[in-house]
Amino acid sequence: MLGSDGTGDEEPLFRPYAVTGGRSEPRYHMAMETLVSSSFIMEEELALLTPEQDAIIRLCRSFRSVAEISALLRVPLGVARVLVADMADEGLVRLHQPRLDQGQPDLNMLERVLSGLRRL
Repeated sequence: MLGSDGTGDEEPLFRPYAVTGGRSEPRYHMAMETLVSSSFIMEEELALLTPEQDAIIRLCRSFRSVAEISALLRVPLGVARVLVADMADEGLVRLHQPRLDQGQPDLNMLERVLSGLRRL
């Protein structure tokens, strides 16, 4: 499908800022390396999700960073942060924040992010 600029790039799944009500920042800080995983959702409940929520739920069946979600959905990072934060508030996804306050990065988390980036 041709994008609006006439190239072969597909347009994003949704209009980014329309789905966030114009918000470009979540209500709380979320690092771009924050990992996101889907919460268990009954099949009947999937029908109640917005298309954006459904796409994020499906992407996050395996751990994904907020940066990966942004890239895969082709939306600005701020939009991905807002959508993920709203979904976390609704219990649709779980956030796995990096523990940077201990002075040492979590090596397990870094390995998962690296693995996810390699899959891109």
